[in-house]
Parts: sequence; structure tokens; C-alpha cells
Amino acid sequence: MELADVGRVGGEWLKGTGPETDVVLSSRIRLARNVAGFPFATRCDDDQRAEILGRLKSAVEGVDLGGRRLFVDVSSAPALESRFLVERHLVSRELVMGKGPRGAAFGSEERLSLMVNEEDHLRLQSLHSGLDLEAAWEEARRVDRQLERIVPFATSTQYGYLTACPTNVGTGLRASVMLHLPALAYTKQMEKVFQSCSRTQLAVRGFYGEGTMAQGDFYQISNQVTLGASEEEILANLSRMLPTILEYEREIRRHLLKEKTRVRLEDKVHRALAVLRAARTVTSEEAMEMLSAVRLGVITGVIGSIGVPAVNELFVLVQPAHVQKLAKTELDSDERDQRRAALLRERLAAT
Repeated sequence: MELADVGRVGGEWLKGTGPETDVVLSSRIRLARNVAGFPFATRCDDDQRAEILGRLKSAVEGVDLGGRRLFVDVSSAPALESRFLVERHLVSRELVMGKGPRGAAFGSEERLSLMVNEEDHLRLQSLHSGLDLEAAWEEARRVDRQLERIVPFATSTQYGYLTACPTNVGTGLRASVMLHLPALAYTKQMEKVFQSCSRTQLAVRGFYGEGTMAQGDFYQISNQVTLGASEEEILANLSRMLPTILEYEREIRRHLLKEKTRVRLEDKVHRALAVLRAARTVTSEEAMEMLSAVRLGVITGVIGSIGVPAVNELFVLVQPAHVQKLAKTELDSDERDQRRAALLRERLAAT
């Protein structure tokens, strides 16, 4: 499989096929692991990084990652391809911006991906559509066990899995869900969500995770504690909080659909769709904002001619590196905005 084969459509996690997909875009399980006998990645020299990369690359060859497997040498990959992988949520910005030998592997279904020599030697990710944390966890655990039979991971009988950052010690597990919360954002109620998550030891992050801002009214909610709790307890804590947030978003959506406020909602949604169908230049920030309104319109039935999967895919396809990959050439900002507008006109053409 070649990287050129990836890009015209979104991965399985964007298909809108899982539970609660009106609010939950995806569920993610991420495991942090380190190879026993080596310093943490931040203290490795390039020879040690290269050896770790070679060992983990060989180990992954015997593991089913879902569909055709692709390995990318991130240390030598063109900048555009690296940014492309970040936009697809297959690798992190930290991996791309790192130094020394490092790489990533993933399957063509884009449910499973692995990063080598990011903050830890290995970051294993399972990504599923909708609210499906249990399935994502089972898949990640399967691959984790397969790899551990081949490559011994650094562990402690007292603390569990050992990681470069103390916040990951123990299970090494980060469970997160990507939520689309346009109604809460529109009515300026997100602060209540932030406060509720903080009280229950959950973190709220942006579209690309830690250190990023929300885009298109998407927020990632994840556990903050990995030490002193089992994987099942971490998943249970996150799962207990989610129904409250989901119902809060849905309650506000229902309120917006009532007679007194429906016209304003319809106006917001149809204005956004009209602009996307006609604009000749659109920035990625503008596209994300208007696509958020369109997705809200699709979910609430204000728009009936567009499906959720089509809108979900566009959230990724309008990102800068994707626009350039689809154009098969590097573009300056003005050219990207024009190509993005053309893509949106094509994908959202009136039927």
C-alpha cells in the first residue's frame, strides 16, 4: 500500500456507523509503551532510536492492522505527507516535529495506527466510529498483546507500564471521544462542560488533541489519570460522564428546533450551506465553522439532502495538506483556499 492510495475519502472512523453518532464522531484508545532495556525516547541517541524503530517495525509486520499495511519513515517523509497524516489523526504533531529515526504504521481501514519514537517508544491507537470505547479497547488490547509477545515492554511490579511522562505511568491508557457540540457552543454553554469534566478528572482538548484548539465545534474528552486505576475503571469513569454531555447537547438542539428559535437555526444552517455551495475562496477555519452548522442541520433534519458521512469526511478533506494532496501539488495559501472552495462546491452541490 502506498500513501498516495490514502486521501480521497475518510477512514472508517468518519463513516458515522457507530452508536450515538449524532454527537460522537469517534472513540479512541491510545496505549503508551516503551521497549525494555532502552532509555526513554527523549534520552535515546539516534543509534538507539534506529534500533527501536527496526525492532518495532519487524514486530508490526506480523500484526493485523486492518486491511493493507503501510509503514511511513516519518524522519525522511516530505513535510506535506507528514502534515497529511496528522490531519487524518494517524500520527501526532509531536511525532512529525521530533528528531531522529521515527516512523508510523497503520492499516488501510485507518482504525489502527502505531507511532514509533514519539514521546514514548510506541504509541498504539485504535480509532472507531461513534461511541464504541469497548470495541476500540478490545482491538488495541489485541494488538498490544501480540506485540508484547515479540518485544518486551518496560514495566514495574509496583507502577505498571513505565512511560516518559509520569501522567501516563500505570496502564499507559488514554481513552477519548471526539464530540460535536455545536448547540452548546452556539448557546455559549461549553464552560459548564469544562467545569463538569474537571470535577471528574477528565480533560477537554481540541480537534487534534492536547495543546490544540477546538475546530468546527469538535472537542476531545479524555481521562487524565492512568496510575492507580485499571483499564476498565478508566473506561467506566469516562462512560459515566458522557451520557450527561450527550443529553445536554441534544436538549439544546431540541430547544433550538422549537417554533421561537427554529427560524434562527434554519437561517444559520442554510446560510452556511449556501456559502459553501457558492464560495470561490474559503479558509480552513471558515470551512470548519460552516461545516459544523451544516452537520447540525443534517442531524436535526433541517437539511435532508446530505448524509452525515459526507459531512464528516469534509472536516478532514478541507484541511490544508489534504487540499494539496488532492491537487497533487503544493499550493500557497490563496491557491489552497480556492481549491478548498472548489472541493466544497463539488461535494455539496445541490441535488
